[in-house]
Amino acid sequence: MNEEIIQLCDSDGVPQGNALRSVCHKDPSMIQMVVHLLIFNSKGEIFLQKRSDTKDVYPGMWDTAVGGHVSAGEDIYTSLVRESKEELGIDLKNAEFIFKQLNKSETETELSFVYKTIYDGPFRIDKNEVTDGRFFTIKEIKEKLGKNIFTPNFEKEFKRLFF
Repeated sequence: MNEEIIQLCDSDGVPQGNALRSVCHKDPSMIQMVVHLLIFNSKGEIFLQKRSDTKDVYPGMWDTAVGGHVSAGEDIYTSLVRESKEELGIDLKNAEFIFKQLNKSETETELSFVYKTIYDGPFRIDKNEVTDGRFFTIKEIKEKLGKNIFTPNFEKEFKRLFF
């Protein structure tokens, strides 16, 4: 399989070339363009995915329903639709952009373009990417924040929305 080539950007989201995934994930000076989709059901609960234990970043943790890199030359919304299909089997019809968020760690930097949608299912989970998925109540998430259950990026998004 060919290695993924990721779209890079500046801190405002303006494209700035591209690089191999393996290079980006070792150099926090490179800002990767990433899409995230928050999926709410009609009851206001949030669907989260449990990341595969084979993931190189935050394995086994609960995370935003859909998350992935924008491929080199790909527009953001096309990436969101592609990632939704790949990870959860969703034919995304509409999603609303809500904010951009810069996430930095010791090994990488991502600028996440965060969207939300309302969708009750069904889901077809890609077991190579995601080991589980389910809806959480807002209260349940609030009670589990800061306990190494959720990825830091999801916790940051959640706090921005609900605090």
